[in-house]
Amino acid sequence: MPPVEPASGPVFREIPSDTRAVMHQCWSHLFFLHWIERPERLESLLPPGLTLDVHQGISHVGIVGFLMEAVRPRGLPPMPWLSYFRELNVRLYVRDRHGLPGVYFLSLDCDRAIAVWIARTFFSLPYRHASMEFGATSEDFTLSCRRWGIGHGRAEYAWRPISMPRVAEPGSVEFHLLERYHFFTERGGHLHQGRVRHAPYEASRAQFSRWSALPLAWNGLPIPDRPPDLAHYCRGVSVEAFPLQRIP
Repeated sequence: MPPVEPASGPVFREIPSDTRAVMHQCWSHLFFLHWIERPERLESLLPPGLTLDVHQGISHVGIVGFLMEAVRPRGLPPMPWLSYFRELNVRLYVRDRHGLPGVYFLSLDCDRAIAVWIARTFFSLPYRHASMEFGATSEDFTLSCRRWGIGHGRAEYAWRPISMPRVAEPGSVEFHLLERYHFFTERGGHLHQGRVRHAPYEASRAQFSRWSALPLAWNGLPIPDRPPDLAHYCRGVSVEAFPLQRIP
């Protein structure tokens, strides 16, 4: 199937009124790096039932790094040995057969082994255990990631916001890339969707003194010969996560 042009605004699949969030968490100090990529390279990475979601005929691949904080099941307090860790993910922008927009993760690296197990077991997400470090001084931030194993190398990032934060306007490329509230994954041979709920990102343009496209290579994509085409930063959002639902 050809890539799908986005609708003028977000599309949501209604959550049944008796469905409650199963997880609460905060995403802090997020960076978003995006490269324009040829659709045929990305389409081959998608499972049946998903199609690339493009913006003005252009497809993107993203690397997103951030802190996961106060992660806990509904009704429980945060736990120091579980609830705080770092994450770096690689994602594509897609729609399901019903037109619902979301993201498809190629990989999610984090430095908390039990979080990796929980995410793989209960959300069927491709988490991998990694060694990661985060630093912050005033408005300057750093993050590094080295996946466990031999020969993967280390991805390093250093950035700072360079504009006032604002909510993306519908129809803009920023809205297309950032305002995503569903993810898709395969479970038991069937496509499922998960949903999160949070306030719209208030994102700034970001300047990177160090960046790496190495996580793209970890997922079989070529490393671009240029800096990211788009770079953004958000201080954080509070998030509710809902259980997986099988896509009819």
